[in-house]
Amino acid sequence: MADTARSLDPGGVRSVKSADRTITLLEYLSAAETPRSLRNVTTDLGIPRASAYALLTTLVRTGWVSTDGSGSGFQLGIRALRAGASYVEHDDVVRRAQPVMNNLSEQLGETIHLARLDGHEIVYLATCVSRHSLAVVSRPGRRLPCWATGLGKAILSQRPWEEVDALLPQTLTARTENTITSRERLRESLVEIAQRGCSIDEQESTLGLRCFAVPLRFGGAVNEALSCSVPIVRLDEARERNILALLLQARERIVG
Repeated sequence: MADTARSLDPGGVRSVKSADRTITLLEYLSAAETPRSLRNVTTDLGIPRASAYALLTTLVRTGWVSTDGSGSGFQLGIRALRAGASYVEHDDVVRRAQPVMNNLSEQLGETIHLARLDGHEIVYLATCVSRHSLAVVSRPGRRLPCWATGLGKAILSQRPWEEVDALLPQTLTARTENTITSRERLRESLVEIAQRGCSIDEQESTLGLRCFAVPLRFGGAVNEALSCSVPIVRLDEARERNILALLLQARERIVG
């Protein structure tokens, strides 16, 4: 068949080219900060113009992609939002963590996050927003590099370095002047986090913000972490100790 790739994957199942292209296109649009044109799609993804146009037209018609005001820019449509919301709604870890996160948010009044490792990025699954006017919010679905976040480092600290090293990109891009971009320094940091039992993001992802995170182990590899993000202007030693104590208590309630 024309849409079936000639090569086989390790499981012996043929890859369907049209499905691969659809997934690649949706992931491309989900990562784009602005609507992308047909030329952007064909150039960035290497899809022939006629094929890209036909695919985009189909996805627009079915609601998975929408067009901007000019009609020439493409972005994710409402069907993608519904699929993402359904994923979170039915996720077992989110279901277990959400009531505990709500309680933790009430106790601390700060932003609480639940995130999962996906490749070399962490994906936010759920958020309880701070009641303060000065707050930082990462919406569910947002992705950040794992090495630049407290959540990511909490998860990585529970894995062998060889595994961590393999999933990281060749270059560790900095988000702020405080981001660790040296593999040697990151390895040392992960050892310290594993010994301490919690991770602290010292303005490594966002200036002015300190994030405290703990890994969540449900058996097997650790894939999720829970965090509390606080502007440093609202922190002192006593409050930090209280945040860490409550995070550790919340972890025990979630993982059982």
